[in-house]
Amino acid sequence: MIKNILCFGDSNTWGLNPQTGKRFSATVRWPAKLAVKLGANFTIIEAGQPNRALVNNPPFAGELSGVTYLQSYLNELEIDLIIIDLGTNDLKNRFSLNAHDIAAGLTALIDSILNFYEQSNAPGSPKILILSPAHVREVGSYAGVYKGAEQKVVQLAAAFANVASIKQCSFYDLARIVSVSNEDGVHLDEKQHQKISDALEAIIREF
Repeated sequence: MIKNILCFGDSNTWGLNPQTGKRFSATVRWPAKLAVKLGANFTIIEAGQPNRALVNNPPFAGELSGVTYLQSYLNELEIDLIIIDLGTNDLKNRFSLNAHDIAAGLTALIDSILNFYEQSNAPGSPKILILSPAHVREVGSYAGVYKGAEQKVVQLAAAFANVASIKQCSFYDLARIVSVSNEDGVHLDEKQHQKISDALEAIIREF
């Protein structure tokens, strides 16, 4: 039986190339690479969106919060696993959020998922894997945008792990294996996408 995996994240799930600002090809993006690794028994749904945040809808970009957009996927698809790869955009200086605030947004997103399945009388809700993001660096063109983020992001892993424990979700800290690019201090290069797909393949096969 084919398993459907929804990769729900921001620009690092979407596959933004830090050198060009454009999207990496399917041969590079970690969700697409993961699909190749897992094979025909799995369907990977790529649902990355640049600027998507857990807490706020970024101005000038429409409603990009996790809660707003996730329900459309749940309505249309039978999902076995949701991989949540969010939190980086919430670190932007203009939002003035701390790790606790961002973790609360993650909790709200997970509660929305659980409530959706309870209200729809579905036979069972999907498993959830929470990814804590790579550590942002204040360099390059995004240095001002992410002022103060270097200190806050290191606290996210513990905050997200606590949410995962309370909500009985799986958790993985991407900062253990990947680092952001020197070009912009936020996005991931090709090698980092490879590392993520390798790590997630092992985790998913354990499920």
